[in-house]
Amino acid sequence: MLGPSITWAASLAMEEPGPLKRALIDATAGAIAGGISRTVTSPLDVIKIRFQVQLEPTSSWALARKELYGSSKYTGILQATKDIFREEGLRGFWRGNVPALLMVMPYTSIQFMVLHKFKTFASGSSKSEDHIRLSPYLSYLSGALAGCAATIGSYPFDLLRTILASQGEPKVYSTMRSAFVDIVRTRGFRGLYAGLSPTLVEIIPYAGLQFGTYDTFKRWTMGWNRYRSSHLSADRTDDSLSSFQLFLCGLAAGTCAKAVCHPLDVVKKRFQIEGLPRHPKYGARVEPRSYNGMFDAIRRILVTEGWAGLYKGIVPSIIKAAPAGAVTFVAYEYTSDWLETILT
Repeated sequence: MLGPSITWAASLAMEEPGPLKRALIDATAGAIAGGISRTVTSPLDVIKIRFQVQLEPTSSWALARKELYGSSKYTGILQATKDIFREEGLRGFWRGNVPALLMVMPYTSIQFMVLHKFKTFASGSSKSEDHIRLSPYLSYLSGALAGCAATIGSYPFDLLRTILASQGEPKVYSTMRSAFVDIVRTRGFRGLYAGLSPTLVEIIPYAGLQFGTYDTFKRWTMGWNRYRSSHLSADRTDDSLSSFQLFLCGLAAGTCAKAVCHPLDVVKKRFQIEGLPRHPKYGARVEPRSYNGMFDAIRRILVTEGWAGLYKGIVPSIIKAAPAGAVTFVAYEYTSDWLETILT
């Protein structure tokens, strides 16, 4: 995920790092940025997961219509926040954060590193300012490939994070290690990759849309800046983007990607928690082998929960995308520039 260079003039003046140094910078900066972003936005992620794995309706409006299920544990963001705080305390909002960090940090590390490599290959230059000029198509392709590589490398931690975040109280697994051992014992090592197929199907359009639309929104904004500056000064045009404009571009791109790909994230979560023996107060559980593949899962969710079932957790998911993207971009840029000054 490419954000603005803090000082392009300074980066141009510095010696361009070699391939190994560049990979180390991208990987380290990506890991740090991912860790900070994930910790800051953990409460929204926990609420989103609780919504996604709840088979009952997640809104009081749906309950009022007397749909299939008679009661729901969580019926809104504020209600879920109050319940989690009352029953699990402040720590409940960071439930599963350790495996989440173990998932996010290698994910963002691999993603930034692979993304930079693909964009360097596509543009013929390792400079970030040249990458911005790539077509949206190449941005889409680079983002999709980077997302696939990062997903495969970090997926077991994503599964453990989901299980620990969704189990509630009383806990089924007290530690990440106990969850890991039980999954391997009952489902084999393949169990650590439950839901990988819908995840990969999701990450291709998600990462692609995120980077492709991000570049598109940036091009539009740069065009607007050129138009505006040309009317203010006849002898000078400026198309540089402000931090706020870049934030808005990232927010718009993230929102588009989330809205399109969220149903596949719901399906992935259902596969990940199959058979998890949660307390009955959290509602019906997903029984082992409830779904015969991704398309069967989508069909069953539509039949029993309607279209709303595929968008459970969409509100906290989109709300989370804004600060998560902003923190990731800012942390990555500052860390990357700092590492460049040290290593070059």
